[in-house]
Amino acid sequence: MANNILVIHGPNLALLGDREISIYGKFTLDQINQALEAVAKKEGVEIEIVQLDSEGDIVEKIGKAKKKFQAIIINPGAYTHTSVAIRDAVAAVGVPTIEVHLSNIYSREEFRHKSFVAPVAVGQISGFGINSYLLGLIAAIDMLKK
Repeated sequence: MANNILVIHGPNLALLGDREISIYGKFTLDQINQALEAVAKKEGVEIEIVQLDSEGDIVEKIGKAKKKFQAIIINPGAYTHTSVAIRDAVAAVGVPTIEVHLSNIYSREEFRHKSFVAPVAVGQISGFGINSYLLGLIAAIDMLKK
């Protein structure tokens, strides 16, 4: 089986480029996806990228991941701090998951300091803008090679 990696962009990430540029930067979701696809192609892995605003859609996508994917990269957005359902889906599916965030969630409002996903993920990368995603993908690829 080929190494297939699922990338899930959570709520409001389709608004990147227009949304709170001082926090998230000027790059768009399409630019993040193009950068991810370039790395995946160079490294010889397949990626599927989705952007989902609904918590239920994210849970459903994670729940179906075991049959197709060897790793998940997820930016749960605001659900990071609120969703036991996404946390439980990650734990239940057993697919190694890397949590990523564009901003440093620990330097922002206190409610953002708690991640429900991080304790069931293999790791978390935050604060590096678009590079958080690229570092997450490189980490996932390296993990799959081992």
